[in-house]
Amino acid sequence: MFSGFNVFRVGISFVIMCIFYMPTVNSLPELSPQKYFSTLQPGKASLAYFCQADSPRTSVFLEELNEAVRPLQDYGISVAKVNCVKEEISRYCGKEKDLMKAYLFKGNILLREFPTDTLFDVNAIVAHVLFALLFNEVKYITNLEDLQNIENALKGKANIIFSYVRAIGIPEHRAVMEAAFVYGTTYQFVLTTEIALLESIGSEDVEYAHLYFFHCKLVLDLTQQCRRTLMEQPLTTLNIHLFIKTMKASLLTEVAEDPQQVSTVHLQLGLPLVFIVSQQATYEADRRTAEWVAWRLLGKAGVLLLLSAGITGGVPVEFLVLHDVDLIISHVENNMHIEEIQEDEDNDMEGPDIDVQDDEVAETVFRDRKRKLPLELTVELTEETFNATVMASDSIVLFYAGWQAVSMAFLQSYIDVAVKLKGTSTMLLTRINCADWSDVCTKQNVTEFPIVKMYKKGENPVSYAGMLGTEDLLKFIQLNRISYPVNIISIQEAEEYLSGELYKDLISYSSVSVLGLFSPTMKTAKEDFSEAGNYLKGYVITGIYSEEDVLLLSTKYAASLPALLLARHTEGKIESVPLASTHAQDIVQIITDALLEMFPEITVENLPSYFRLQKPLLILFSDGTVNPQYKKAILTLVKQKYLDSFTPCWLNLKNTPVGRGILRAYFDPLPPLPLLVLVNLHSGGQVFAFPSDQAIIEENLVLWLKKLEAGLENHITILPAQEWKPPLPAYDFLSMIDAATSHRGTRKVPKCMKETDVQENDKEQHEDKSAVRKEPIETLRIKHWNRSNWFKEAEKSFRLN
Repeated sequence: MFSGFNVFRVGISFVIMCIFYMPTVNSLPELSPQKYFSTLQPGKASLAYFCQADSPRTSVFLEELNEAVRPLQDYGISVAKVNCVKEEISRYCGKEKDLMKAYLFKGNILLREFPTDTLFDVNAIVAHVLFALLFNEVKYITNLEDLQNIENALKGKANIIFSYVRAIGIPEHRAVMEAAFVYGTTYQFVLTTEIALLESIGSEDVEYAHLYFFHCKLVLDLTQQCRRTLMEQPLTTLNIHLFIKTMKASLLTEVAEDPQQVSTVHLQLGLPLVFIVSQQATYEADRRTAEWVAWRLLGKAGVLLLLSAGITGGVPVEFLVLHDVDLIISHVENNMHIEEIQEDEDNDMEGPDIDVQDDEVAETVFRDRKRKLPLELTVELTEETFNATVMASDSIVLFYAGWQAVSMAFLQSYIDVAVKLKGTSTMLLTRINCADWSDVCTKQNVTEFPIVKMYKKGENPVSYAGMLGTEDLLKFIQLNRISYPVNIISIQEAEEYLSGELYKDLISYSSVSVLGLFSPTMKTAKEDFSEAGNYLKGYVITGIYSEEDVLLLSTKYAASLPALLLARHTEGKIESVPLASTHAQDIVQIITDALLEMFPEITVENLPSYFRLQKPLLILFSDGTVNPQYKKAILTLVKQKYLDSFTPCWLNLKNTPVGRGILRAYFDPLPPLPLLVLVNLHSGGQVFAFPSDQAIIEENLVLWLKKLEAGLENHITILPAQEWKPPLPAYDFLSMIDAATSHRGTRKVPKCMKETDVQENDKEQHEDKSAVRKEPIETLRIKHWNRSNWFKEAEKSFRLN
């Protein structure tokens, strides 16, 4: 049998005719309720948003709704903003909760109500509206049994387009709905958001959206499964359209003419043609082979059976003879893969793909979407209730956006805090959705989501700057139960304070208590310390003692006034630190540095605090908890001042798996653990390894350090002096973490507003005036927090400084 195939592409020229015209204006029409209902026509769909005419609180939503006017009009759906007057009472204009919804009508019939937080952008608006209108054309399912029932019902009748998207309202969902609007009468569309269902049909890569074409119309035997073809391109409206075009094309075409003259839908779509050459003697076998290849390449290439009679001596055809049909498949797919890589490289030159930066956060929110949160443990605020609530009681307010993944992820942590504080806290936990009440958030100087602020009567609002997690926020709230610095009035009370007895219920949130010692005449120093203590509230317990007998304490703890006493409760030690400078920012820096451990475990939260010390890192890599003997040896050297020039620390690979990738950058092959490594990230990039055949004991460590100092040790590698910068400043996750831990000790401590000034402001509308600059809601930035991205950036920092 003689067979072969030839793959080629035909260039396509497009003639573009440009017609100059005046663009039509597609702005969001504003109507009165009476006027709007008079415009509704039988059988015509209309999306309406009812709101108070003088309320700017929904500006973000209205911007997205305005963007949706044009695409919805393309599908014959009108959009309108309906201005309610306060005196009007109706189903759509009466209650406050009704003003948080958009309504979809078909004629005068109400089809669906949409909470505005589900219509978070133009893609969500278009997707939700089409999904509601195409209820019969698009079946939503949640399990394999439903899919099998639909498949069995359509065998021999119609084909199925089955798609999986990670969430309703995302761009992929919109693309599927737009395709269903066009092809819904020809094919049965089936949609799911369940990962388990996608896995049950054999999909391995469940991270992204999927679309399958089920070939059920050809199946006459009900016991036979429908063939399935996966669309391998991203789910966009154009890609789905092109994919369906290839599914409609003939599976196999026979030709006996010049291949250069052949034109099929595949060439029009930019796909290759595969000609399998056949002779009359082997026609039946060649056709079976060609059909098998056509099924394998369906959606990727067109397959034609070229009868040898169609090949003449004047036609320049290049043959590739293959003895295995699998080689045909691999040859086509590999050529397509090379082109895709080249296209990706071209796209990469244009700039970073910003849209995928928060995919893992969004995926977490989607995965936990069915988790019912006890939202009743927090008070939901509105424009009408905000001022009265925060002025009536000490309050914690979460400012978030219901359409944003990071906000919704942090909302879960916020509710977890509320659960832990249930029945025990004097602070009122509240929340406000800035997507609904944007004017309130603007007045409170909220320029990023999510953010937490604490409001206490007579004080400026305090913004929480810690990690977006349950434990850190809980610590901030608990430590703010009392005012700082605490005024200690007797020696006995001071001893109780230093021992941890005075505030023993707070010791678990602050392992160090700071006591400032000042003589009664040190007025300026006391004011600076009070300013520093107020600035650090929520992060460490601070107290001040300035009685006539303060010398008794200073003598007992060998401290020259003014001084700080640092009570380390976990270690049962009290240290004295003299205050050479009493400026508030210097005191903040001293306290911040004092909170650092002598031999810490490096974690996501604390790395920036130690990294900014600009010292070489002496890291002990361990596959689990550090050996107590190793810890004792290193702490002994710390106390003996051998390690003053370094930052000794350890990294648990079980808690921080990225450490293995870091080690592979240092070693080849990777030696057994534990490993002690000195990394000079800030100068030279040299990496030195403690000899693995030596025990990690004091004597060996001292000898090794002396050799390092004398230049007698060879480095195992040098890290290239290459900077790894984020694609945009908004994605500089390391800086965000660093800001949460180090900004308190580096920037100037702001002066607090006097209580009389605050009281005067309380008479007016309560606003956050802690920052000079205010931004309109249009410039709101999103606070991105992605733990996985942080690990990637941290690994790059370790490898390449």
